Amino acid sequence: MLIFSIVSMALIVLLFAGLMLWDKARRSLVLALRSLWLHRLRAFLSVLGIIIGTGAVISLMAFGEGSMQDALDDIRRMGANNIMVRSVKPTEESSSSRRSYVAIYGLTYSDFDKIATIPTVTKMVPMRIFPQEARRGFRATNSRVVATVPEYLDIHNMETRLGRFLVPDDEILLRNVAVLGNELANRLFPFEDPIGQEVQLGSFYYKIVGVMKERSTGSVTTEDLNLDVIIPIATARVRFGEKIFLRSAGSRSAEKVEISQITLSVNEIDKVRPTGEVIRSMLAGHNKSDWTVSVPLDRLEEAERAKERYKMLLVLIASISLVVGGIGIMNIMLATVTERTREIGIRRALGAKRRDITLQFLIEAVVQTSVGGVLGICMGLGLVVLLPWVSETFWEVRMPAKVHVESIAWSFATAVGVGVIFGIYPSRRAAMMDPIEALRHV
Repeated sequence: MLIFSIVSMALIVLLFAGLMLWDKARRSLVLALRSLWLHRLRAFLSVLGIIIGTGAVISLMAFGEGSMQDALDDIRRMGANNIMVRSVKPTEESSSSRRSYVAIYGLTYSDFDKIATIPTVTKMVPMRIFPQEARRGFRATNSRVVATVPEYLDIHNMETRLGRFLVPDDEILLRNVAVLGNELANRLFPFEDPIGQEVQLGSFYYKIVGVMKERSTGSVTTEDLNLDVIIPIATARVRFGEKIFLRSAGSRSAEKVEISQITLSVNEIDKVRPTGEVIRSMLAGHNKSDWTVSVPLDRLEEAERAKERYKMLLVLIASISLVVGGIGIMNIMLATVTERTREIGIRRALGAKRRDITLQFLIEAVVQTSVGGVLGICMGLGLVVLLPWVSETFWEVRMPAKVHVESIAWSFATAVGVGVIFGIYPSRRAAMMDPIEALRHV
């Protein structure tokens, strides 16, 4: 589509340049502009469909591109070279109705050691994830504890906003330190610097050493990653153990999981899928299907294919307005030809040829759609700037938008093309009039 847009714009520029060098074309352009100025309201209404269609193409493509880019960025942050192995609670255990029940499932440190022997794996990060209330004084928020190691920051392409992340000494010395998610820090410490203060998790207090940057969670997970509390995994094993008690309405249960997730990085991108298959074969010895292997590369490629299909669908939907606008242009041009029948007869009587009449009305149609295209581009760009600001200011809802340059060139080229296509018939009808009959028209 980009090549098509560039070629179309180049042809339009060459066409207008050629017309400006042709004396008859220049005079026809002046006549067209004068006619449109004399009938401003009618001209505006006739190109309204073009304005709406062009603006719709640009704004829809911008908001669609922004949303899809957000989703792709979420997947890319997971790492195209990464593989994620997660513990999954088996169905028969998750549906149990027993009031007191210890579910034992998931990945173990033995599995971790096995996966570490794969030669293509360059980095591995274990995680133990479980829900826990984070409390600070009278403020409390439901959050997730993510017990992990210092390499977690690099393998997930994340950054801290304040302070530092976990360091090896935190793990070795079993320190009670924590790194808060951005939203959790804002809730517990709304008007204070959280660094150096403490947060309570269960029966223990943890010194806050850092705060993460805000993380987008649009399409990757249903969990709010900005409410996480990150602590050393060795500290979590000592303070919480591997058995976590869960409370819900009318029931109390427990889960025993050694590792909730292992994120590993592969040295070359073309070895990601084969490594995933090796991991699946290693874990096939489990008695139950309590694990899953996720390859973000597959999701990334699938999302990119879906993005192209979605883009074409948006263009198709928005182009309907341009076609409708073209029909409106043709109707107005036919009415204009009937209205100016006597003028056409006088021009023919004074020596104008049929191609001169055709050129005059065709240029008038193209000028209308070109002006409509320019106004539509302004409207579309205005919506792209205005709507996200209004949405965030009044509704606190983020509307990602990314101006799609191809859509601007494509929509303008289409608008000009609509003027040519839908202007040919009225122009030829004007040119084919009999001069004598045209002069008799009142």
